[in-house]
Amino acid sequence: MSGVALAVEVVVVFFLALFLLHRYGDFRKQYRMVLFATLLAWFLCFLIVFIIPLDVSTTIYNQCKTDNQVHQVAIKTINHDNSSNSSVFPTQRVPKTCQKPWSYIPDGILPVFWRVVYWTSQFLTWSGLRTIGITAANTWGLFLLVLLLGYGLVEIPRSYWRASCHGQLLAKTYFKAAKLMTEKVDAEENLEDVMEDVKTVSETIKYNHPLRKCIDTILKKCPVEYQEKLGRNMDDYEDFDDKGNPYPSKKSLVKLHKQVIYAVQRHNRTQVQWQILLDEAFHLEDVAKNETSSTHKFVHSFPSAEPPGWMSKYLYTPTVEWYWECVLRRWCYRVLAVVLCAFSAAVVWSECTFFSTQPVLSLFAVFIQLAERDYNYVYIEMACFVTIFFLCYCVYSTVFRIRVFNYYYLAPHHQTDAYSLQFSGMLFCRLTPPLCLNFLGVIHMDCTISHQNRQQTAYTSIMGSMQVLSFIANGFYIYYPMLIVLLCIATYFSLGTRCLNLLGFQQFVGENDLTSDLVDEGRELIRRERRKRQRTEDGESRRREWRERYSEQRERYGGRNRSVYSELKETDGSGTDTGRAQSRRDRSDKAELLQDVEPLDFTGEEPLETDNRRSAGGHYLSTSASRARIFDDV
Repeated sequence: MSGVALAVEVVVVFFLALFLLHRYGDFRKQYRMVLFATLLAWFLCFLIVFIIPLDVSTTIYNQCKTDNQVHQVAIKTINHDNSSNSSVFPTQRVPKTCQKPWSYIPDGILPVFWRVVYWTSQFLTWSGLRTIGITAANTWGLFLLVLLLGYGLVEIPRSYWRASCHGQLLAKTYFKAAKLMTEKVDAEENLEDVMEDVKTVSETIKYNHPLRKCIDTILKKCPVEYQEKLGRNMDDYEDFDDKGNPYPSKKSLVKLHKQVIYAVQRHNRTQVQWQILLDEAFHLEDVAKNETSSTHKFVHSFPSAEPPGWMSKYLYTPTVEWYWECVLRRWCYRVLAVVLCAFSAAVVWSECTFFSTQPVLSLFAVFIQLAERDYNYVYIEMACFVTIFFLCYCVYSTVFRIRVFNYYYLAPHHQTDAYSLQFSGMLFCRLTPPLCLNFLGVIHMDCTISHQNRQQTAYTSIMGSMQVLSFIANGFYIYYPMLIVLLCIATYFSLGTRCLNLLGFQQFVGENDLTSDLVDEGRELIRRERRKRQRTEDGESRRREWRERYSEQRERYGGRNRSVYSELKETDGSGTDTGRAQSRRDRSDKAELLQDVEPLDFTGEEPLETDNRRSAGGHYLSTSASRARIFDDV
């Protein structure tokens, strides 16, 4: 199994980073270099997190072997000293049995691996001397880490608890709808203004102008409908005049190109987010309506147009969905919130006490040391992975949630721009190394903090150069994480949210007049969109119904008409009185048949009730053209 676990985790982490990049980025529209740099940054940062538990278990195994070697040397020394005195019997000590972990990584691999991973990730964000670079990177990263971790330790459990409160969650959704509608309108207006500038420049610079290639590049970034509109207004045969009106410079075209990219990206993002928010609001309203249902079957306001799959038929039936959405989900979220709250309390306690080695006060250090006595490597790796995964979840989720105006914002469904992707990769590269270093300090695997004479992990051996600056290694790295208590308190009382609300940035703050107004506005917007979607659904259902009725009438009356036409043809060809009488009877039957046919609306809408002379929006089948539609052979 040597090296197999490392190879498996490398592959798994790569696909995890690729999946997240596909969710937030757009492989078809964004530059390959941006995607590659972001993928490399995310992959290396996630890889550090996943490999640290293997490094810990391998270090414990190597420590066991070192202890046995020291023990054997001590026994030989004691036996040699006591050999001259035959009356003293040497005490034999049984050496420890060192079991090799299933994920053991051979010596020499991890140091090289950490050097490649660490310096590659740091190359994406820093440049400088080795000692100053590592110290500066870890100091700045730890500063950001404490800020983000203090927020995530409180906000993540609270978000799951609030998700179990349906009324508050629906009110916050209305609040987000009101804010997003404002942003959506601004994005549409901004796009219109930019398209007007593009139209002006496109009409000024004709096809034979040297800068026309730049205009074509800009037009390719515009939405399709604007491209068609601008293309119709162009005159291919009009030449430009060097002595005429002044033309825009190439620098101004570059600026216009950036504005087009930003305006289109923002417009598409708000459109996608609006549709997602509408679906979420409709679902929450459906949950509120179905909670009082006596049938215990979940009914959707807008059923999916796709046919139900085997999971919906046999596993996730409407009854199962009702119990999950209306009963079980809230309790599962509350239990999860309590568990996460306990984890957060353990992290805060350990961050404030991990510098104490006698006695050991850090809870995570106690868990690892208990497992180390029995060399239970599976438990050690699982404990390390769960702990560091929770820390990363608190930090990384904050990175994915924060938004710096419209300049940095990670939006799912392929709506994140290139600048935000690169900035997120830079943040991850700066946060992950100090996060792992802080984790190793919390579990007392960092000799710089624990001051124990034991074998270092391969990761701390690479980071050992920070000891050059003793005031940082012995002061800042140990005592600065205690500030996490103050940040948790500030997050619990929503001090940052309240300050932003006072500064004019609209935030969802409990009982507040502005919040209540936005909630009411959002509720009205959702109600309006529901009516609009309901009318669309009704129109589609009517169109389907009339298409089905029209096809049935066409088949039924078409078959009868062919039989009548054949009989009329035979009778008209006979020339006898009996044939003419039969022909008159057939024509009478045909007239009665036409009177029974209802007027059809070929536009897809339901016909109105009118008399036999006209129809509103439809056509009667008594005309020659309509008769030809039904009776194909006439």
